[in-house]
Amino acid sequence: MAKENVKHKKTAANDATDVGGVSGNRLKSFIERVERLEEEKAAIAEDVRDVYGEAKASGFDPKIMRKIISLRKTNLEKRREEQELLELYMSAIGMAE
Repeated sequence: MAKENVKHKKTAANDATDVGGVSGNRLKSFIERVERLEEEKAAIAEDVRDVYGEAKASGFDPKIMRKIISLRKTNLEKRREEQELLELYMSAIGMAE
C-alpha cells in the first residue's frame, strides 16, 4: 500500500491542519465567521418577530405589513408590471372585479 505524500502542519494555537494545499487555519476562520453571522442573523430574525408582535398588539396586520415591505423592495415599474399581470390572470380565470 503506497503512502500519500501529504503535508500536515499542526498549529499550536488551534488544531487546524494544512492538508493537500488547503489551509486549515484559513478555512476554520471562514467557518467561524459564518457561524457568528448565522448567530447574528438568528438574533435579528427574533428582533423582527418581536417588532411584528408589537405591531399586531397595536392593531396592525403583520401579513399586510410583510406584503408592503416586499412591495417597497421592488421598483415601481416592476410593481406595475406585476399588478397588470395579476389583474390579467385574475380576469382570465373569472376573478375580475
